[in-house]
Amino acid sequence: MKNLYFFTKKEIVESWRTYRSAIVILIFLIFGLMNPLLAKLTPEIVKLTVGEAMAKTIPEPTSLDSWTQFFKNVNQIGLIVVALIFSGTVSNEVSRGTLINLVTKGLRRGAIIGGKIVNLLFQWSISFLVAFLVTWGYTNYYFDDSKSSHLFQAVFPVWLFGVFLMSLILFSSTIARNSYEGMLVTGGGVVLLLLLSLFDNLKKYNPISLVTQNLLFLQQGPAFEKYVPAMVLAFLLSLIFLLLSTLVLNKKKL
Repeated sequence: MKNLYFFTKKEIVESWRTYRSAIVILIFLIFGLMNPLLAKLTPEIVKLTVGEAMAKTIPEPTSLDSWTQFFKNVNQIGLIVVALIFSGTVSNEVSRGTLINLVTKGLRRGAIIGGKIVNLLFQWSISFLVAFLVTWGYTNYYFDDSKSSHLFQAVFPVWLFGVFLMSLILFSSTIARNSYEGMLVTGGGVVLLLLLSLFDNLKKYNPISLVTQNLLFLQQGPAFEKYVPAMVLAFLLSLIFLLLSTLVLNKKKL
């Protein structure tokens, strides 16, 4: 446990020193500010671009529009940014040989994987929380309605999918020789899930549903229960990726 603690601390400090954490948090903060503001200003933007007559045909913006922007930005751009920044979390250290001294001094390779995933989950959770809280605060300020009544059911699946993606990024980086290969493996995994989502009978089991059905969850809370199998599978796959990452790193030449 002591090894895990010190390596995790080293990972978190290094993420801050290399500005990776700051970049991710700043991007998610911008998303949080943009989501309600863009929803609020959409009628004015339409009025300026296509004319007042067309703007009058657009419904008055609501909290649903703000959360639509949230899910669009976080689920797409946000997760891509996280994947790009942390895609070399293991492969870069292996290629530079920075893990050799640590392992020869007694650091277990399992602790390396443990520290890496704790750091990834920490970065993801903090960034996600920043975007959520800022969006939530400004949405309540701009839109005083009750149209977003199932907020937890809508945002929790996104966070859980992020957990799944962090474990996939870690596994991809462990088997890859560099960050580019890691990005390809991660991207391939996501594309596979997108292809599987074409089959309606598989949607309730598919982890990708956790970031494609959020507006449904937001408006219809009971729909959340239908996708519990996808949440369970995402969690189990996360554990499997962690186990495989440990097994691969144990056999990998540093």
